Amino acid sequence: MRTSARELLEQLLDTDSFVSWDRPPVTVAASPQYRDALQKAASAAGTDESVLTGEGLLRGRRVAVIACEFGFLAGSVGVAAAERIVSAVERATELGLPLVASPTSGGTRMQEGTVAFVQMVKIAGAVAAHKSAGHPYVVYLRNPTMGGVFASWGSLGHITFAEPGALIGFLGPRVYQALYGKPFPEGVQTAENLYRRGVIDGVLTIPVFRRIAHRALSVFSGVQLPGSAAAQRYSEQPPLRESAAVRVQAANCAEAERIQPGDEQIAAEDNPVWQSVLISRRPQRPGIRELLRHVTQRVPLSGTGQGESDRTAVLALGRFRGQPCVVFGHDRRGQQGENTMGPAALREARRSMALAQELRLPLLLVIDTVGAALSKEAEERGLAPEIARCIADLVTLDTPTVSVLLGQGTGGGALALLPADRVLAATHAWLAPLPPEGASAIVFRDTDHAAELAAAQRISAADLLDDGVVDRIVPELPDAADEPVDFARRMVAAIAHELAALRARPEPELLAMRQARYRRLGLPGRTN
Repeated sequence: MRTSARELLEQLLDTDSFVSWDRPPVTVAASPQYRDALQKAASAAGTDESVLTGEGLLRGRRVAVIACEFGFLAGSVGVAAAERIVSAVERATELGLPLVASPTSGGTRMQEGTVAFVQMVKIAGAVAAHKSAGHPYVVYLRNPTMGGVFASWGSLGHITFAEPGALIGFLGPRVYQALYGKPFPEGVQTAENLYRRGVIDGVLTIPVFRRIAHRALSVFSGVQLPGSAAAQRYSEQPPLRESAAVRVQAANCAEAERIQPGDEQIAAEDNPVWQSVLISRRPQRPGIRELLRHVTQRVPLSGTGQGESDRTAVLALGRFRGQPCVVFGHDRRGQQGENTMGPAALREARRSMALAQELRLPLLLVIDTVGAALSKEAEERGLAPEIARCIADLVTLDTPTVSVLLGQGTGGGALALLPADRVLAATHAWLAPLPPEGASAIVFRDTDHAAELAAAQRISAADLLDDGVVDRIVPELPDAADEPVDFARRMVAAIAHELAALRARPEPELLAMRQARYRRLGLPGRTN
């Protein structure tokens, strides 16, 4: 059994205190099949979108609330749901209210493709702004919470709890099986296991979470309480509950969000988007190390500075045509099989952000990844929370930033390095919530429709430019793998141009423009 959004609100808030903030969902581009799916989802769930927002009283304290509804297309988040979430976060910030968020979701809404995927950036940015203003953000994860939702606003809480037996993780077992041909280890993506590993703060039923949230908000308020009430020992924390009763296969997370294919399937050989995907995977394609060969005054760095390093990433200082910057990015040479970007690499990315901020230098981020690590170790060492922190840090970073989509841009590992003042892309680069084969495994239960989905989800550099995710395409003539030196020099020159232009602008202006950019992304009437 799953707890609906309305059931959560009834158990969490004081009786009859909830007041909705929701307006009709914004209109998004939709095929007839998708419109029909939305209507059926609304009838089945009894809600007009996958999230409800509003305010109420929690033991007499006024709070803002956001609650996902899994019954609406598996709680997936697209443009309309993201706009509702961000509007609620902004309203809570304006009113100075603590915010309690309760996600339950299969992740990004596959019907809307990459533009839905990048909505996680603006949600994380709104949450970061709420927290920066000094307002509490409390998270209660329900069963299941997966993918981009867990790796963004689901992992940014000042405190984070989960309901017993909840399935919580970055990527579902079905996609892992499709990509690697073997099952994902059991018992990893559970609330209880993540609590033992220190990823979340506890496993609580809703009534107990209500009491703990009230206590936490009392502490966060900073108000000194009189007498012994302020000195009572914390003695009501319930023991850890192991529960297998609510174990859910990740296949169920996407059960309600199957894309309805069009009447015609796009043949792979006639699909330029799929051809770009294949070109981006060529072993001879130049990566970040080839770019750095054309940079002066290079200073390679290594690790997080706290005893961790990850050879799938590169950290350095350098000058691009005289423009100084901190450089961090994916190393395509270091990614093989299941050895992809892990939590240590993301912590190294956050080191690069801190260096740039402290040294008042621009930050250059290079995206070229098959995706963040999908493993027992990555889940237990906080992969999803680190992705969320990277996104939030980048959106609010007080220094110029440039992101370069150099090759493959898969999942949260790519999104973690995306939110920048300017985003460049190579001709055959792409960005997607999952590799096309993984998306096919979710939607069609096979990998045979990867090419079709690559086109449908608008993942190519040209599509990203049209949708405002990318600002400039650096040409490959016709394929970077066949002209590695010339392409690298062309990309370095383009980066240098962007760095010089950004450094000429006041940093407060850049920060405001960056936040406005991602706030508008995906909305009707958006301009690049």
